[in-house]
Amino acid sequence: MQKTTPLDGPAGSFPSRYFYGYVVVATCFAIQVIGWGIHNSYGIFFTPLVQEFGWTRASVAGAASMSVLVHGIGAIFLGGMNDRVGPRLIMTGCGLFMGSGYMLMSGLDRLWEIYLFYGLIIGMGVSGTDVVLLSTAARWFYAMRGTMSGIIKVGTGLGMVIAPLFIALIMKAFPWRTCFFILGAIVFISYILLAQLLVRDPSLKKQYPDNARPVESVGARQPERGIPFREALKTRQFWCLCLISLLVVSCTYTILMHIVPHVIDVGIPPSKAATVLATLGGVSMAGRLVMGATADRIGTRMALMISISLILTGMCYLPWAGALWMFYVFAVFQGLGHGGFYALMSPTVAEFFGTKSHGVLLGMVIFSTTIGGALGPFLAGYLFDVTNTYRVVFLTLAGTSLAALLLTATLTPTMHQKGIVQTEKR
Repeated sequence: MQKTTPLDGPAGSFPSRYFYGYVVVATCFAIQVIGWGIHNSYGIFFTPLVQEFGWTRASVAGAASMSVLVHGIGAIFLGGMNDRVGPRLIMTGCGLFMGSGYMLMSGLDRLWEIYLFYGLIIGMGVSGTDVVLLSTAARWFYAMRGTMSGIIKVGTGLGMVIAPLFIALIMKAFPWRTCFFILGAIVFISYILLAQLLVRDPSLKKQYPDNARPVESVGARQPERGIPFREALKTRQFWCLCLISLLVVSCTYTILMHIVPHVIDVGIPPSKAATVLATLGGVSMAGRLVMGATADRIGTRMALMISISLILTGMCYLPWAGALWMFYVFAVFQGLGHGGFYALMSPTVAEFFGTKSHGVLLGMVIFSTTIGGALGPFLAGYLFDVTNTYRVVFLTLAGTSLAALLLTATLTPTMHQKGIVQTEKR
């Protein structure tokens, strides 16, 4: 049954034709394209850095792992700040950190500097690019929360398509140091300008979530619905969501890092192997839109179960795939489930716990994903080194995704959800 908002206006009232929530979503989308597109393109610089300095790939990749962990830790603090002060100031600060980090990378000379500039400073800057934006959008929409979160997260996928092409283009014309400076300037300027369009919640624009009531009916700022932070920490549902996120992202990150080497190992040329990853990324954009909209109709728990089931199906199928077309089939299953899961994280937290402490709770869930993202690829590499095959890795990931699915099936409504149901009945 489609959700209805407890803020629906009285019969005969007409909301404003101009709803600022769509400006917020468009702004969040643009920041995702730029921020995650550039951040996820770090691998393009591996070869120039290794060739110039003689560093190992592991040492260069270590800065990326550090950046992911700093992003996860920062998400907790920035999510909590967004609950109190709003996104404009925070995202301006993120632009300052992230832009400065890339500019500093242009003067890179020593190995420790890459960990300071990319691992720490850029990691701090990218920390708000998910939690602050998604938490802000969750306050502007109720009935269409999943759809809008899905649209915002499509920006991540689009950025992963556009940014590598753009970076490859400028690297043909300029040395890698100049490229880092250009990227830093783009992030610095775009983040700061776009951040000024962000508004924490509808009441600051004299509007209601989903544009549900006329502007004239908006009085003082309405108290936000939801479970306080300390009470949410005492619930089984919250810690289940953290564990589910850790398990699922350990699967998705491992696939992103290891699927191309595996496809090459079975005898497929590298150029064609790369198209499997590209297909996965393209399909994931559709997954974000489809599963986000699905959550608005059937609830986030059922949508999560569908997304994780798609991942599980793909993981059970992958060990026996041997032809290129079979890997494309896997990419469709994995892409739909992968994209859907990332689009559902924010609306799931909002549906279970409300928006009162949404930022800090979502930040903690995101932190749990970074643990899975850091451990999954490393452990998969270790298993491959021991067994000399990816089959054990993929079957292990199938078990991991099955555990996540079973945990999701056990999720029960929180007091916040029960309160919303009672409000709708009245």
